[in-house]
Amino acid sequence: MIRSLFVRALVLAAAFSVAAAAEERAPVASSPSVPLPPAVERVLRDYEKAWIAKDGEALAALFTHDGYALPNGQLPATGAVAIRAAYANSAGSPLALRAIHYAESGDMAYVVGGFGGAAGKPDFGKFVLVLRRAADGSWRIAADMDNANAMPKRPPSTAKP
Repeated sequence: MIRSLFVRALVLAAAFSVAAAAEERAPVASSPSVPLPPAVERVLRDYEKAWIAKDGEALAALFTHDGYALPNGQLPATGAVAIRAAYANSAGSPLALRAIHYAESGDMAYVVGGFGGAAGKPDFGKFVLVLRRAADGSWRIAADMDNANAMPKRPPSTAKP
């Protein structure tokens, strides 16, 4: 059941991606922000607040019970305990999230966005949130994948040719 829902979310995201790719768009340096429905916007604002406060419990509560966190440079984490651990050493810094694309179908949705240290400043990373609507109508994160816009600098090689 859990894998079925996760696979369904990935298929939904892929289908929307193919449709979006079919729309010819000129590449841009920074994609403009798009508005979100209030209930989805609330997920992003609650995520920011919990991240800045380094509140692992509040971060984990934003996810479905079987949700996945896929942070940059780490293995996947699923479930509240693993999600809290995954974010334990990275949360606490300033965070501003913005959406650059949003789509919804039934009880599933996804947000593609950028993140930085402050609203209105350049993004230093990007994310994809797959959301599932809960029985009470609220949205919960089924999967959160993020990564930096720049590759980490590697130390110079000391190997001789």
